[in-house]
Order: sequence, then C-alpha cells, then structure tokens
Amino acid sequence: MYKKILDNINEAILLFNRDLQLIYINTAGEVLFEDSARHLLGRPAKDLLSFDRSLKDDLLRCIERNEGFFDHEHTLNLLHKKITISFSATPIVDNPEEPEVLVELQQLDRHIRISKEEQLIAQQHISRMLMRGFAHEIKNPLGGLRGAAQLLELELQDNDLKEYTQIIIKEADRMQTLMDKMLGPNKPPNIVALNIHEALERVRQLVQAELSHRIIIKRDYDPSIPKLKADKNQLIQAFLNIIRNASQAIVDTGEITLRTRIHRNMTIAGKQHKLAARIDIIDNGSGIKPELMNQIFYPMITGRSDGTGLGLPISQSIINQYNGIIECTSTSENTVFSIYLPVGNAND
Repeated sequence: MYKKILDNINEAILLFNRDLQLIYINTAGEVLFEDSARHLLGRPAKDLLSFDRSLKDDLLRCIERNEGFFDHEHTLNLLHKKITISFSATPIVDNPEEPEVLVELQQLDRHIRISKEEQLIAQQHISRMLMRGFAHEIKNPLGGLRGAAQLLELELQDNDLKEYTQIIIKEADRMQTLMDKMLGPNKPPNIVALNIHEALERVRQLVQAELSHRIIIKRDYDPSIPKLKADKNQLIQAFLNIIRNASQAIVDTGEITLRTRIHRNMTIAGKQHKLAARIDIIDNGSGIKPELMNQIFYPMITGRSDGTGLGLPISQSIINQYNGIIECTSTSENTVFSIYLPVGNAND
C-alpha cells in the first residue's frame, strides 16, 4: 500500500540501507534520475546524489543518532544536466539491526521551469498571431504583383524583357511558399495512434541520406513509450526541422543523438499529465549564440546567413498543437532540444 502512495507523490523518494545502498525509489525518483528502478536499485548513494564527504557523514550520522536533517539547496549533477533540489533525510529504525534512511528530493528549479514554459507558450501564441497576420498582409499584394507580371509578359514582344517578368513571377512564387509556411498547414491533421519512434526513424533515414557518413546519427530509444495520438506527417516535419538544424551546426564531422524517455506525472505548461514522452535531439556542434537563445523560437531569427528562421517556430507550433513544448539548452560543445509530448489526457 505504501508503495502505491509514494508512487503518486511528485517529490522523489529514495530509501537507503545502513550501507547507503538504494533499496527503494518511487516513480518521481525514476523521472528525476531519468532511469528505471531496475537499473538504480543497489547503487550507492554517492553515485546518485553526487555529494561530498560531509553529506555522506551526515547520512551516516542520521542513521546512527536517529536524527533527521535538511539541506535547502543542493546541486545534483545528472547525466545531461544540473538541477537544484531541497534535500531532507529521515532515519527509519523499526529494526535496530537494519536501520534505513529515507531521502526526499524536491526539485527547486522545477517551479522555475514551469514558469518559463508558461511564458514561452504565451510568447509563442503572440508570435503565431503576428506571423499569421503578417503572412496574410503580404499574400494579398503578392498575388496582385504576380498577376500583373503575367499580364505584362503577354504584352511584351522582346524575349529579353520577358526574362525580367519571369524573375518577378518566380520570386513571387518563392515568397508565396514562404508565406504558406508561416501560415502552417491548410488542411486538418490526420490524427492517428502512432509510435513516436516510427516518426523519428523516418526522419533519421532522411537526414542520414543527406549527410552521408559525415555525421553519425545515434539512437537511444525507450521502447516502453506507449503510442500517442498525432498527425505523423506533422511530427516528422517538427523533428526534421530540428534535426536538420542540428546537422547544420556541425561544421565537419560529429554526431547527433536521438534519445527518448517516458516521464510520469509530468507538468507541461501548467498542466499535469500522467505520462509524457520526452524526445531529446542532441548534437555536438558549435552551439547557439547566447544572445539568440531567448529568441530562437521567434520567426525570422536565425544564426545562419542562408536560413529563413522559420524551422523552429513551425516545429514549436506543431508541438504546441498536441499540448507539448520544445525546450533548448546549449553550450559551445553541446546543444539539446527537448520535446515534451503528453501521452493521454491532461489532468486539468
């Protein structure tokens, strides 16, 4: 019974024996460490909590003296990130010969993350409205411009002059395509139950064919992720935009990793979901310039001279349709785009 209760608590709960080896972890703990209980059980506390000697002594003292303690701000070094937590330890001495210590971890920066997500969603909504309005305003005179060029071409006898009207028509068509991208798909999505890895594999094959062997695309998939309901082509487009960006960030040779994980009791943009899929697209390219980090999901913002700045906003817009979100962290050696997609209905 107690395990069922602990598995529905949002804070990570870890239980260690007197040798400080993990003997129990709840669902929130698996989410925090991004690993299953099967892989974590039996591991020593020093590997999981990345603590110094004093914290280890505190845990041992907690068991020996039957006294709990609390650390308000502690930094955990996880595989791909650092997080800030509050740390509390409580001794359990029901059996004096086998004392245990219960550790509770509450992620402090989780609340900051939720706030940032809500702000990002609001920014995306405003940006999408502005982008659609801008595209509509451009499309109307663009159609007139193209039509006038076609009429003018019919009146011209000189083929050399017709070359200029063809340039006008081709550039109008190019702008029309660009505006259509800004407006998004013009047909309703085909929502079906799909395996997220099918969409990722399709994109991996497309991009790997473009790259030849210059860049290796690695896979680290979690097969336990259940099917989710979405338009497969839309998800392919969202993933393709990000993975192509990742490949363009790698100058010569490098690697891109596609990693998937299942998260339980995940809060996305203020809504809690029992299950959510996380898709990480990781590249070891040159990274995103710090001054662009807060603007990369805005239209027309790009770090490349030949870029349109529409790929990421379009991807974010697609993922938002399914109550998901895209986040990004970047250094000069590593960039991670994390896509969160709910599996099932949100608990409002």
